[in-house]
Amino acid sequence: MSHSRSIHRRTVLGAAASAALAASLPSLAQGQPVRIGSTLALTGPLSATAQVHKLVGEIYVESLNRRGGLLGRQVQWVLKDDQSKADLTRTLYEQLVTDDKVDLLLGPYATGGILSAMGVAQRYNKVLVHHTLGVPSLAKYDMQFPAWSLGSDPGNTVTNSVFEALANGPKPPKTVAVVTSKFPSIHFMSMGAREIIKKRNLQEVLFLEWEFGNRDFGPIAARVKDAKPDFVWVGAIGLDGNLLLDAMKKIDYKPPQHFYMYPAPGPLVTLPEANGALSVTIFEDHPPFSNRPMAAEFIKTYHERAQKAGFPDISVETQAAASFTAWQILEAAVVATKSLDDKVLGEYLKKNRVNTIQGALRFDGPSNYGDDLMRIKQVQGGKWVVVWPREFAAPGARMIAP
Repeated sequence: MSHSRSIHRRTVLGAAASAALAASLPSLAQGQPVRIGSTLALTGPLSATAQVHKLVGEIYVESLNRRGGLLGRQVQWVLKDDQSKADLTRTLYEQLVTDDKVDLLLGPYATGGILSAMGVAQRYNKVLVHHTLGVPSLAKYDMQFPAWSLGSDPGNTVTNSVFEALANGPKPPKTVAVVTSKFPSIHFMSMGAREIIKKRNLQEVLFLEWEFGNRDFGPIAARVKDAKPDFVWVGAIGLDGNLLLDAMKKIDYKPPQHFYMYPAPGPLVTLPEANGALSVTIFEDHPPFSNRPMAAEFIKTYHERAQKAGFPDISVETQAAASFTAWQILEAAVVATKSLDDKVLGEYLKKNRVNTIQGALRFDGPSNYGDDLMRIKQVQGGKWVVVWPREFAAPGARMIAP
């Protein structure tokens, strides 16, 4: 065979191989990044917690791109600041779909914003994976998928877990004060707690509510002190818990036992007054949670980046784990289906479990929710540790009385 014919044959074979490779890859926008759009409350009352979600997203996208991205394309995260405002969130998600033309959507932080984003996703038939919706019954859209495994009936199951932990703790309470924000998911959980209090034959000695965004907790602290409860249930979100504890400190009151629903985890754990405080979690950075696939690497990276960013607490807990899980769900669906088509992704998620750092999640229950995987944690020596159920407790940890 002549040299020229050999070159011609290699050229033809190379062209055929290239054509076959091109046919096997996604046809849309070859070489262009896969654009994933979302908002976060980077400013406003929810910003302390939303910064955690921002850091996790940055870590995940960097890792994803090192692993080759999605469908052989790099991933670009298009992130906007919704300023903790649900109305603005709706507008920004409209922009992400229509102006920015993102391929996929990821939910914002907090229930109000997620519901706004969900309405937009439904209008355009987009999948919405979200990480912090606290009222599952409000999720009416068929292609929304929760990364926060609090079960389909958390007002009953999660709140009962809190009082079950207390009943098995060093000082089971007899009287309870319930003080709560009117923020939708918080209020929902606090109403659930009131029902569990009745069912367990405990005495509710105080019930108080405040508007979301309230910063004057002095009157609330005074009412709690006067009620003399054995246990204080605080329907807190963001910095509410810190502000209430500061107000209590000013009147020389220390709650005997106290619980905070969804606090900003870092700022709360740094307060000396928070020692013994309880909360709920899906993940903490100690065994058995840290033994799960990808968990150890994520914990190490998050610690380094959170410290560099000056976070008051650098541990991985519910917020960081839920955010990481949301990205895992989205990646798993795209990789399994080899598609960016929202209908295809939605059908896959409803029929399959996804392995995450929380465990295997399913989306075939009411409102696409699966199992309640919430655990009870406590501040001990300036750290959050799981104390209930005992099989998920940190090594050697048990609930303490403040």
